[in-house]
Amino acid sequence: MQKSEKEELIKELHEKFAKTKSAVVAEFSKVDVETVTKLRKKFREGKVEYKVIKNTLARRAAEGTSVSAISADFTGPVALCISYDDMVAPAKILTEFIKDLETIKIRSAVVDGRRVDVNGVKALAKLPGLTELRGQLLGMLNQPASKLVRTIAAPGSQLARVVQAHADKAQGQ
Repeated sequence: MQKSEKEELIKELHEKFAKTKSAVVAEFSKVDVETVTKLRKKFREGKVEYKVIKNTLARRAAEGTSVSAISADFTGPVALCISYDDMVAPAKILTEFIKDLETIKIRSAVVDGRRVDVNGVKALAKLPGLTELRGQLLGMLNQPASKLVRTIAAPGSQLARVVQAHADKAQGQ
């Protein structure tokens, strides 16, 4: 790779790192192609970018961004899992995927500019994702509206039941 290509790659990575909400550094050793392909598919479904980058280039690109908090972990065979929207997604997908694997290990993460260790990543993975939170919020917002509709409709339905009971009683006599 020529110097101009490296500089262009560093610039491109720096722009991506500047937009990053969260990123997880994972160590890979003796991982087969099939496993990596499955992991990449999971990341694509979760809108997480998976990058294997030359460590020195990644360290240089991370300077001045929130990713610089984990740049010391860019050593050896590592990959970076980046999310631009959902802070929980990379941790959740990676933790779930590697629970039975010994060939992939989480080193650290950065979430909203703060460095998080392995235990923090595991705790983060247990939190609900962005779509789950949106669903919960929608349910909470919808609940008062449905209660309001039932409260407004209650007197009318009670009146209808009373009228029906009188009608049934009049027919029975």
